[in-house]
Amino acid sequence: MPRNQGFLPSHEPLRANPHLTIRDELTTGPFSFLNPTRAHYTHSSLSSPLAGHALNPDPTPETPSANNADHTPSPAPDAEKANTPTSDEQLSSDVEFKWRSRDNRKGRHALVVTPAKDDRAAKYITPRSTHTLRAAAHGVWKMGTRFPYWDVSWLVATVFTLGSVVWCINGSFVWLPAVAPSSEFPTEILQGGGITAFVGATVFELGSVLLMFEAVNENRAGCFGWALERALEGGRMRLRPSRDACCHHHTNRKNFVGKGVGGKADAAGSSASSEASANVHTDKTAQEDAQGGRTWQWFPSGHELTTHYLRDIGFLACLAQMFGASVFWISGFTALPGINNKMSQGLLDGIYWTPQVVGGMGFVVSGTLFMLETQKRWYVPALSVLGWHIGFWNLIGAIGFTLSGALGPDYLNSGAQYEAGLATFWGSWAFLIGSLIQWYECLDTHPVEEKGKDE
Repeated sequence: MPRNQGFLPSHEPLRANPHLTIRDELTTGPFSFLNPTRAHYTHSSLSSPLAGHALNPDPTPETPSANNADHTPSPAPDAEKANTPTSDEQLSSDVEFKWRSRDNRKGRHALVVTPAKDDRAAKYITPRSTHTLRAAAHGVWKMGTRFPYWDVSWLVATVFTLGSVVWCINGSFVWLPAVAPSSEFPTEILQGGGITAFVGATVFELGSVLLMFEAVNENRAGCFGWALERALEGGRMRLRPSRDACCHHHTNRKNFVGKGVGGKADAAGSSASSEASANVHTDKTAQEDAQGGRTWQWFPSGHELTTHYLRDIGFLACLAQMFGASVFWISGFTALPGINNKMSQGLLDGIYWTPQVVGGMGFVVSGTLFMLETQKRWYVPALSVLGWHIGFWNLIGAIGFTLSGALGPDYLNSGAQYEAGLATFWGSWAFLIGSLIQWYECLDTHPVEEKGKDE
């Protein structure tokens, strides 16, 4: 069997969760020799929606609040209200949980729903699709109001956004003098361009280090992340986003990466929902046990590296990004005034322009791999997945930075110098777009897709 059609037993997501069953026929990845990047699961409570008793496993569904304080369960609703969706919900006839390798690194929990054609076909009450303008506007609002500084994925996104802004300023310094010579001020390119290049390269290096930490401290056990709730026997099952049901490290303020929040599920529910509370506790404990108690690692062991990570396309993308940023930083350092203007042309070509080309190629490889990670097949773009667009815009930015380094050494050609500055300018803006989408993505922790429409 090709490697992308099945997980190694030690790395199968959600393997310890007794309530989730993988659909083997939907396990796939873009390359047969690399690990799977996506899988679909059904939940036992969802497979038989009319079985069982009162379910209320999580009295604290996700709210805009930044803290995870305990909440008092609200009184049980009457039958009509319990089976009626709110304005942010919809009736669905089928529900599946979608695991994606990128989502797992970013602490996201994707749900695939099939909207019910009529009330008789409606078995579940689920959130509406997040692929709407209203949901997008809410996501943009969260970007300006939520600041989870303990979340490594949020730090990755904001650090790259900051670095991209610095590079946009750098692009203006090095390109505008060629477009509008009258706007140039003394030492604009040497000092303005040189200092911003060093700062931008350093920030990108920091972001790449955080990206590697995120990759090697992924939640291998996987995480369901949804609360299942049925107030009345025989009623519709309601699914809500839940921090308490999440084992990702992203919600834990007490550590940087590695260990998820634990213990809160134990107290969830009341006597009327004891079965459900045990259900969620089992889910969460099983996932934490499957992690083997590991809370942090600087880098994988040799065994993990050869058996898993070097076959993981997301890890390879992060590694290429780290390599590219490290080499590119040499160019940023040699751009500083006092260094750049003291070197001969041959030395500039060797330790200023060449690192731009080599580092830029590392960015090209990284952006390409991030795009491919989200695709079912290597030749089919995943236009409905945020991660694909992040990789796409990073690829465009990488091409711009690589072209700038390739054209820069032709000092006597004014056209080449113009294009080199322009490539830095539009490449920087492409990186900024990709970083902003990544910022949006890390806060959209519970995406909902409609089957056959948003997938």
